[in-house]
Amino acid sequence: MLDVLNRENFPTELTLAQELFHELEAIISSSYDGMFITDGEGVVLRVNSAYERITGIKVNEVLGRNVKILVEEGYYDESVTVLVMEKLETITINQTIKKNRKILVTGNPIFDELGNLFRVVTNVRDITELADLQSKLLKTKEQTLKYKAELSHLRSLHIQDKEMISRSSKMAQVVELAMKIADVDSTVMINGESGTGKELIAKLIHKQGKGASKPFIKINCAAIPEQLLESELFGYEGGAFTGARKEGKPGLFELAHRGTLFLDEVGDLPLLLQVKLLRAIQEKEVLRVGGTKTIPINARIIAATHRDLSSMVKKGTFREDLYYRLMVVPIYLPPLRERKEDISLLAMHFIDKFNHRFGYNKKLMPQVIDKLMSYPWPGNVRELENVIERMVVTAPSEEMTANLLPENIGNKIFLPKRGTKLKEAVEQTEAYLLAESYNEYKSWQKVAEILGVDRTTIFRKVVRYKLGKA
Repeated sequence: MLDVLNRENFPTELTLAQELFHELEAIISSSYDGMFITDGEGVVLRVNSAYERITGIKVNEVLGRNVKILVEEGYYDESVTVLVMEKLETITINQTIKKNRKILVTGNPIFDELGNLFRVVTNVRDITELADLQSKLLKTKEQTLKYKAELSHLRSLHIQDKEMISRSSKMAQVVELAMKIADVDSTVMINGESGTGKELIAKLIHKQGKGASKPFIKINCAAIPEQLLESELFGYEGGAFTGARKEGKPGLFELAHRGTLFLDEVGDLPLLLQVKLLRAIQEKEVLRVGGTKTIPINARIIAATHRDLSSMVKKGTFREDLYYRLMVVPIYLPPLRERKEDISLLAMHFIDKFNHRFGYNKKLMPQVIDKLMSYPWPGNVRELENVIERMVVTAPSEEMTANLLPENIGNKIFLPKRGTKLKEAVEQTEAYLLAESYNEYKSWQKVAEILGVDRTTIFRKVVRYKLGKA
């Protein structure tokens, strides 16, 4: 009797099973995510239309085939199904399809009543566009950081033609040469004492050549500690060292791309960094600290120094190959004492500058100009500017007289005693200049910079002339 009832219910159960199958079929087919189903041995049983759309692989290419064979044939770089078969757990991986398309796949094991692996169902999502978007976002962040740094530099180093004040024939020759080479990318070496205006010449070359809209990036190689100088010049990747930004930082070479990189006091560059600088100039590419990928750069290099680089090459403190790489177009900037006709012009320019800044109307008396002309100006234009500012802000009236000049310029002129031997006169003069410079700047290192000699020479002479502790 029971058997008869079961036979009577069979058509209904079959219909229900068919309806359930069609319903499941519709769900799988309508899924926006791709679905890839294999048996417990890795043989492909089913893929939906979304899988074909996402991967570009047609059903007839994989149906009935084992996933291990498909990996060998290059359909996938690896199979999540194989990993699920090995570990018998849900696994998610990034998978590359036919070597170019990236997808996110999650494999889920299905077990039968006895606990044996029965099916592996894999869900597939396309992350190619997401990966591209992430890459573009990282590049955008880096570019934004670069532009911010460029803007900061350009604001602080804005180029103004009116700062180039001169009428001497020597400076006219310098300016003429600077204008002549502005339109080419040849490396330039500007040599001259501290305070002569090397940066102004570099800016002039940049503005007339690259143009003021392009980045002009400056670094003083003597002002930054050696351990930080490399990361400043070449940048670093995120996490390259303790305290590094997690997103990394572009170096000044990158910031100067399509513009000019001004390496001030390049003679103070450590030997190790001289090697890296040479490579960057020759190869036109840089490698960030902690990085593995080189970055192409196209920046004009203008270097400057107050040091005698040829002597440093002979002593082995400056690389000969870098010396010749930088010395393509040498420019010598004469000190102020060799172009005295510029002194009065510069003095009037600085008076106008400080009058405008402070809202004054100060005037320089003629006898002051005579004293300015007779002073040797070891600190050059920078020292002259400082003296004029001091006079402008301390003058009790509109007329600035000689009594406002510093003692070493206005009232006290050092001359060796009559009958002194030449060698002794030179020594006395050296001792006087050292002592007076130290009284003004309170730093032997600053004295070395002002007088245009290296620190070891200063320290040796301080001991020799018993001027105190260096």
